[in-house]
Amino acid sequence: MAATKEISRERIAATEAVIRPYVRRTPMLRTDLADFGLPPSHVAFKLEMLQHSGSFKARGAFANLLLRKPQAAGVVAASGGNHGAAVAYAAQRLGVPATIFVPDITSPAKAERIRSYGAQLVIGGARYADALDASEAHVARTGALAVHAYDQAETLLGQGTVGMELEQDAPDFDTLLVAVGGGGLIGGIAAWFSGRKRIVAVEPEQSPTLHAAFAAGAPVDAPAGGIAADSLAPRRVGELMFPIARTHVEQVLLVSDDAIRQAQAALWSSLRVVTEPGGAAAFAALLSGRYRPAPGERVGVLICGANTTAVNFESARAA
Repeated sequence: MAATKEISRERIAATEAVIRPYVRRTPMLRTDLADFGLPPSHVAFKLEMLQHSGSFKARGAFANLLLRKPQAAGVVAASGGNHGAAVAYAAQRLGVPATIFVPDITSPAKAERIRSYGAQLVIGGARYADALDASEAHVARTGALAVHAYDQAETLLGQGTVGMELEQDAPDFDTLLVAVGGGGLIGGIAAWFSGRKRIVAVEPEQSPTLHAAFAAGAPVDAPAGGIAADSLAPRRVGELMFPIARTHVEQVLLVSDDAIRQAQAALWSSLRVVTEPGGAAAFAALLSGRYRPAPGERVGVLICGANTTAVNFESARAA
């Protein structure tokens, strides 16, 4: 499949123009790693957790609904939570019926957000893959438009607009750290930059989907566990994103659940930024030392989601 032709800079820019009235241009926060007790080094955070529905996923959701134009049967999505919330939000804004399938591990915060947007929520199955199977059966029964969380061209085009904004608002960064689940976000961003910036993927140790795909040379099934399982633990990365990542993602780093917890705590303590575990994973690579910037290197970090309920930041910081 000619993914690099489908997911191009030109198509991302055209998609941005279509979704612009419906999504927020999220801010950049520039600071220094010395604020976190690390050696001084410039860092710029893209605060995408401030996006509508609480994550970057709103971009891909609106791209699907606006470019593909669902019919009377509405839309259906399978999700660990954030994609479902985004599709539900976009559907509400555009007056389209939505049915969202989520697994048992979906956090109460994400389930409640989906319901708050008026979507029909169906909970069942142990993992995202189970929800995906159920959603596909629903599509076969009803003819609803399936909005895939990461393996759909319009999804990648929408997520790629994050890269477009990053380049416009912080053109001087050298390296960008991006958390990976199914790979729609990093695939879209990597397609936008097309090798002009260093892109580094970050995954939980217990959900190494892209790491496993790189090792195998193709998307393969991987474990799906850990603290960020409701956002970064599909069965495997998408077919569309993989050739883009193989060409334009420099490396994949794995971080522990403890490192993710500590990154959540540090973002709150130093910046008063609240993130869910998946949203803090990219920063966990910096804080834990899994990624060490070279002298003078300017690093960007994507904070991608904040759909969480109470988190004991103080105990995580002390861990």
